[in-house]
Amino acid sequence: MSTERKSVSEEEIGESILRLVAERGEGKTVCPSEVARHLGGPHPDGWSPLMQPVRRMAVRLTKEGRIAILRKGKPVADPDDFRGIYRLGMPAPETGEG
Repeated sequence: MSTERKSVSEEEIGESILRLVAERGEGKTVCPSEVARHLGGPHPDGWSPLMQPVRRMAVRLTKEGRIAILRKGKPVADPDDFRGIYRLGMPAPETGEG
């Protein structure tokens, strides 16, 4: 059995995040580990090393306004500085209540 790790590009990570968030739809979120498992497979040796690259790409996509990083159901104030468990979702509409 091969333990060779498949290399995953930033582009692939970004595409996967955008696709999974879009498939989940507005008002729903995706766990970053779902993205990592989608790319790295079900075994932790495959997906675990992808968690940091997924987070970096999520921050980049959030800054571009393409997704939102959510903590406790609310968008993070600063995508460069948040801790703990987070989810990925559709960006909030430009105009809205609240």
